[in-house]
Amino acid sequence: MGLFNFRNSTFRHGIHPPEHKSETNGLPIRQFAFAPLLVLPLAQHIGAPSKIIVREGQEVMRGQLLAEAGGYVSVPLHAPVSGRVRKIANVPTAKGEMSLGIYLEAFPASGQEVLESDGLDWEAATPEDILQGIQNAGIVGLGGAAFPTHVKLKVPEGKQCEVLLLNGIECEPYLTTDHRVMLEQAEDIFMGIRYLLKATGAPRAIIGIEANKKDAAEHLSRNIPEGLPVTVEVVPVKYPQGSEKMLITSVMGREVPSGGLPIDVGAVVVNVATTAEIGRLLPQGRGIQERVVTITGPGVKKKGNYLIPVGTPLRFVLEEVGVADNLSEVYLGGPMMGMAVSNLDISITKGTSGILAFTDNEVHRADKVYPCIKCGACVDACPISLNPSQMGILAKFEAYDEMAADHNLMDCFECGSCSYVCPSNIPLVQYFRMSKGVVRKRAAAKKEVANV
Repeated sequence: MGLFNFRNSTFRHGIHPPEHKSETNGLPIRQFAFAPLLVLPLAQHIGAPSKIIVREGQEVMRGQLLAEAGGYVSVPLHAPVSGRVRKIANVPTAKGEMSLGIYLEAFPASGQEVLESDGLDWEAATPEDILQGIQNAGIVGLGGAAFPTHVKLKVPEGKQCEVLLLNGIECEPYLTTDHRVMLEQAEDIFMGIRYLLKATGAPRAIIGIEANKKDAAEHLSRNIPEGLPVTVEVVPVKYPQGSEKMLITSVMGREVPSGGLPIDVGAVVVNVATTAEIGRLLPQGRGIQERVVTITGPGVKKKGNYLIPVGTPLRFVLEEVGVADNLSEVYLGGPMMGMAVSNLDISITKGTSGILAFTDNEVHRADKVYPCIKCGACVDACPISLNPSQMGILAKFEAYDEMAADHNLMDCFECGSCSYVCPSNIPLVQYFRMSKGVVRKRAAAKKEVANV
């Protein structure tokens, strides 16, 4: 069995898309060039946007606070480089909307000088101190969701965290960010685990890793500090194994109930890269200024895993790595759950785990959507046993409330497995994403009326 445990158990259904990881999983993390102008949206996370505390023309040091948390479900924003606030204005975002942000003009050698601050000793700190320290550092989930980590770690009264589950699955094709972090930042991960165990009260931690990253599993297993209650569990390769609910089923044999959270089955799940940032930043009292991003795809010339300052414009990134002349599509994140961008003037945010570039040779757009043939492929693929076929029909007729009430629409986490296997080219996950948006808006409107 070796240094780690291999589990044959896994969740039901799922799919096996081509991995496309071999071109970057062996490439070490490299520092990316600093752009002359960084563009920093205030809404880089789920929840309330950050609130600006600097003014136009002000000079700032790398690591200095630019915007404070806008509430409990919010985090602050720190300067990724030393420079001058050129202007405060609306900036383009990946969703196609304009959002308030900061244009930061970088000084020469702006990445070398960092604002010093007092660190947080994990042994002396209380759980509340650690949660506050994580919020102060501006840390959000780096797996892509960008949910404020301090909120996720807060164990509700009456609940108990039995296991801290570290998510090192990275099942999205092409992405190898977490793989490299596990190989190169093991000490930071283990330090982060110390903070997380204390914050959640969990007696032990499990690092879940897919079988295509056995080198990372072995490296972490060999370097577990003495006395730290951590084990490494390797699970079979299957998409979407990286979803926290699927990971809990595979590693712990427990099923999160419909509408429930991991803590309902005694677990708190944290991405390994997020954990490494906690272990790196809290001892130094610093805020997050950069993150590791996989840049790859057939349209990229200099593929790799890069440490990129938050706020770096996407256009600058693509110019630095070089792209093919027949570039067709660029994705932020992976091809399954990521987002195709319509504007290269958007910037890298805390939630950007990957940049994928495809050429005309790979992008084969379906020229027609055909009627559902009731083949059941989407039902067989859905990891949480929904009926995507039936929901797709209801979405077509705008029966959104019925989808939510009778078909568990809100349990869908938009993994895209149904769309991937559909022989009729029906964009099911897009239908469900739109339907969930309508349901949320209706619920918010009802709540507003009730509060009047």
